[in-house]
Amino acid sequence: MTKLNYSCLFLLFFVGLSHSLGAASEKSIVDEIKNAEDRFDNRSVPLVEQVVDEAVLAKEEYQGGSFRVLARKAKIERYKCSSCHTDKPVTAQQGALLTHGDIILEHGSEDQGLSCIDCHHPQDRDYLEDKKGRKIDFDHSYQLCGQCHFRQKRDWLGGAHGKRVVNWAGERTVYNCTTCHNPHSPRFEKRFPATYSVELD
Repeated sequence: MTKLNYSCLFLLFFVGLSHSLGAASEKSIVDEIKNAEDRFDNRSVPLVEQVVDEAVLAKEEYQGGSFRVLARKAKIERYKCSSCHTDKPVTAQQGALLTHGDIILEHGSEDQGLSCIDCHHPQDRDYLEDKKGRKIDFDHSYQLCGQCHFRQKRDWLGGAHGKRVVNWAGERTVYNCTTCHNPHSPRFEKRFPATYSVELD
């Protein structure tokens, strides 16, 4: 390139730079930062939304202390179980099929699948029961799930498995295991990953 071409390029660059500096001088980036600092209180982060779903205080703690878990019982259509599971004899033909025929039990390995009584208390049907014979409230089903799925429970307690409800700040409220997983068939169906690519013509 010739000296004339370099001079023209320099002149165009200088004119563009001076134009942008003139516009920037009206409101500098430093002024914008100072204005933002005045509006932001860095000592507290207010909750954006309140958790409206019913939640219970978890019976366990994580590294940040206590937390809450979404309640389960209000979401169970047939709860309380004891309204049907009484000492009275069942007189309806195929009563189990009529009341629980929609449940597909695919939990556990193929050769050692679970049965109802592996999780539900055999006498008091309003509770679950772990392998040590302890009653577990349906709202705290994570205690039951964690006896077999202990790695997932450890990750759930720490926040790596599952999901927090609504806010990343404020009181910690998380989904229960059964909020996402059907307890009778907990494995998610395999599917192709969602794509966000623009469709080709």
